[in-house]
Amino acid sequence: MANENTTLVIGGTGRVGRRVTQKLDKRGVNVKVASRSGVPPFDWEKPDTWNSGIFTGVKSAYIMFYPEVEWPGASESVGTVARIAADAGVQRLVLLSARNQEEAVLCEDAVTSLPVEWTIVAPASFNQNFDEGVFLEPLRQGVLALPCGDNSDPFIDANDIADVVVAALTEDRHVGQRYELTGPRLWTFAEGVAEIARATGRELRYQPITREEFADAVVADGAPREFADPLATLISEFFDGRNSSLTDGVERALGRKPRDFADWVAEVAPTGVWKAA
Repeated sequence: MANENTTLVIGGTGRVGRRVTQKLDKRGVNVKVASRSGVPPFDWEKPDTWNSGIFTGVKSAYIMFYPEVEWPGASESVGTVARIAADAGVQRLVLLSARNQEEAVLCEDAVTSLPVEWTIVAPASFNQNFDEGVFLEPLRQGVLALPCGDNSDPFIDANDIADVVVAALTEDRHVGQRYELTGPRLWTFAEGVAEIARATGRELRYQPITREEFADAVVADGAPREFADPLATLISEFFDGRNSSLTDGVERALGRKPRDFADWVAEVAPTGVWKAA
């Protein structure tokens, strides 16, 4: 049940949201998860579920848009939900954004323009894309094919992101801050896949493909074209080199360095998640 100190986690079953919920629980924070199966339910694809009822008794909220904050039209949905939250009396909003993406900036503007305490968290690509997300099955098959060329990205652990989100939800010093979060060094996808290959003893490779080839593959796997094409565009733009730089966001927010991708791989590999399919 919500009380006057409740924190709402929208997207609380996702890679970051699940970790945010767990970490808030450990702090003794009263947490409510907003999801399609929640009571009342919340579904980004069903605007009739975006009502003030989910914010009853909520003091602070974490907002993660599905499928991605860079998705076409995301800012309109995020802006609507953020306004409903503010009108319902929510005092603090923490938005999971993205680096250097036009739609993400519009989402940020929709939140920062409201009369609430806000923090923006804009991370690089998650390490967990490799063991929980869209990169997992291709790696199990032995080839990760993406429309990312040879560009690099400072992959970041979702636990580091969640730590920053939790701090922003529970500590006043993060109000009004925008944190771009990256890992401590840059990795190309070829290097990242090679690191997983070394840790698992498997023969794995990265294959650069075109945006069109990627979209066609997603459709071949059963997804509708209206999903596959925007996804291919999103991935190709995010990894076109615009995000091939490091930031000190984790250090500014938490006073420590972020976890290195290689250390994360070394911990995950023994679980067997990357065994051949």
